Amino acid sequence: MKSKVYFFDLRAKKRNESLSAKVGRIFDSAGFSRIISENDMVALKLHFGEKGNNAFINPIFVRQVVDRVKKCGGKPFLTDTNTLYKGSRSNAIDHVVTAIENGFAYAVVNAPVIIADGLVSKDSVEVEINKKHFDKVKIASAIYYSNAMIVLSHFKGHEMAGFGGAIKNLAMGCAPASGKQRQHSTLKPRVAENCRACLACIKNCPRDAITLVDGKAYIDAEKCIGCGECISMCVFNVIKPVWKTDINEFVERMVEYAYGAYLNKKEKTAFINFVMNVTPLCDCTPWSDAPIVHDIGILASFDPVALDKACFDLVNSQNGNPHSALGDKNSGFKAGEDKFRAIHPETRGEYQLEYAEKLGMGTRDYELVRLM
Repeated sequence: MKSKVYFFDLRAKKRNESLSAKVGRIFDSAGFSRIISENDMVALKLHFGEKGNNAFINPIFVRQVVDRVKKCGGKPFLTDTNTLYKGSRSNAIDHVVTAIENGFAYAVVNAPVIIADGLVSKDSVEVEINKKHFDKVKIASAIYYSNAMIVLSHFKGHEMAGFGGAIKNLAMGCAPASGKQRQHSTLKPRVAENCRACLACIKNCPRDAITLVDGKAYIDAEKCIGCGECISMCVFNVIKPVWKTDINEFVERMVEYAYGAYLNKKEKTAFINFVMNVTPLCDCTPWSDAPIVHDIGILASFDPVALDKACFDLVNSQNGNPHSALGDKNSGFKAGEDKFRAIHPETRGEYQLEYAEKLGMGTRDYELVRLM
């Protein structure tokens, strides 16, 4: 049976067609109210954006979901987990400050911000999943103990997963730092000869595994935990992944974490993806590059696999932006070509969908319901 994915484009000619109004309307049209009971503590899982990033979901859109949850009798809170790398969200204090500075203040969103894995990423629960790579996964406590969850994801590219949407938001986004490390465990980056010695990788390495040797960044393989954050933080793109195992294994570990993240509330979880500002990298970078395609719309579903598949298809059906990272690669421009693989050739993002379907998280067979 096909899963329904509800879709609003971004055209607007009157008040109830504004983008913020469409967020509330897609919540209603998808029937999300049925997963929220009176006094449910409802986690709104999103990414607050690293300081300096501007592609994260607009707080006024999040406010629409908050208000709908309250109307249903729920108690919403905005949440994310601390990062593995050193940055503006590596502990709960800095994380909350960053969220507020990026617009997620109570006066704007009408709900509190709660960092799900605690002050220093130690608050988690082991969830038994008995899958290929993990018997148990670590899930942030506030997410695990919430009664219901609405996952709000900015759909964009990612240098290791290919793309980031609902599945990756569940996986990396619901795990404490130790869980993030377990998902990344086999990645070992290398530094090219043309390193500019900008020190960004050294400043952001969570294990001080990078030093400057002879005017070039040097990665100590013994200290490196394979988190890959130096790859994201390298402005000059001279740090590259060296995959010791098939890249599919990284994706499988990530998807198994996604599976564990909502296992205890699978029937009480819903998803909204924002296919706008489709940047080549995730919102963890302290900058936002030009979008690789034009803005497309807002999509919602109870099925994270169908939702990500629909977003993936919509992005790849567009002509690429030559003034973006696609222009640097000189490929992937044509409608129908994989935009994400053109930017990150080592990746195969669609394997997220295949493996998630295999685990029973949803189906790639979807019906796109276009709303007016």
